Amino acid sequence: MRKLFFSIVACVLLIACGGQHSPQSWAERLLDTPLPDSIAFRYARLIHVEQADGYRVVYIDNPWKPGKPLHTYVLVPHDAALPHSLPGGTVVRTPLRRSVVFTSVHCALIGLLRAEERVAGVADLKYIKVPYVQEGVANGSIADCGEGMSPLVERIIDAGADGLLLSPFENSGGYGRLEDIGIPIVECAEYMEQSPLARAEWMRFYGMLYGEEALADSMFLEVEANYLRLKHQAAMSSQHPEVLVDKMAGGVWYVPGGRSTIGQMLSDAGGVYPWVHDGQSGSLQLSFETVLERAGQSDVWLLRYDSDKPLTMGRLLSENEGYAMMKPVKTQSVFACNVSTSMFYEETPFRPDLLLEDFIHILHPDTLNSRSLRYYHKVRSEE
Repeated sequence: MRKLFFSIVACVLLIACGGQHSPQSWAERLLDTPLPDSIAFRYARLIHVEQADGYRVVYIDNPWKPGKPLHTYVLVPHDAALPHSLPGGTVVRTPLRRSVVFTSVHCALIGLLRAEERVAGVADLKYIKVPYVQEGVANGSIADCGEGMSPLVERIIDAGADGLLLSPFENSGGYGRLEDIGIPIVECAEYMEQSPLARAEWMRFYGMLYGEEALADSMFLEVEANYLRLKHQAAMSSQHPEVLVDKMAGGVWYVPGGRSTIGQMLSDAGGVYPWVHDGQSGSLQLSFETVLERAGQSDVWLLRYDSDKPLTMGRLLSENEGYAMMKPVKTQSVFACNVSTSMFYEETPFRPDLLLEDFIHILHPDTLNSRSLRYYHKVRSEE
């Protein structure tokens, strides 16, 4: 029955993709061997979960090498004895009790899952604005484990960590000493998913890790319902403004790839994204001239910045006089998000519905009037 199910899904995907070949995932290839029941993920494509007798097997596909594995986890409850025969993979005892978390976004999600007391340490504290983390480090209940690229391994061990949550990167070369201390490393690869709901659905996996599966499932259902409702509202608009994203950084203009979650979200908001047909899910590194030629006549400019002061048009133009040639500058249609003072990075990966609402509010101001902008503000001329 399961082989028939995946065969039907494969046919549907081939039709939807115009007959293009889609590499078979590593987990799907395992259908040739007996497997337990699947726990369905409706949107996520990089994660596959199987329920066995007394444990779960979680397969993470390599986002940079289609069809190959990134990691396999075997989730075994703390209150159960280890089965005599387990499949290959990293054994993780659940729920995690004293995890060390390397990213702000996952700290925020753990808070939403009401599992903040199970965070024993963090890395890259200076980038984590989550209140319970800052308070925990201040009172000594959460250990500051140093920089993410060179963590203080002794502090991680002293914290009694039973799991490390960190984001993998292409060609990272591994995790150094962290791989030698016997603590499970959970590779948080959801940021490489190709749609906002696919990325957000990974909250269900983190719910399994922290013993809050039911809460995570209900949270995702709410996010999904909100997102699809907003997407439908945007689709009712007859206007489809073209959208330019972000700005120069160190001589390079980084724009989201066409298969990135931001690229997809702009389309779902009823916008036209100049790089929508690009096949990358990461960022594109472009010159100013390339962006000016391709997107200089965009109707709206959405950008992010990091500052202790609100961005003004004068300050923006002082960064690069060439911005004055952009149509949205001339028409006063520039909107900016200060990632230093907002919870943009902490909230939006797992609450894409909140960001989509901002996008629709900006692109179709007559469609939504329920609230003010959450992350963005209109860039004014006044200093």
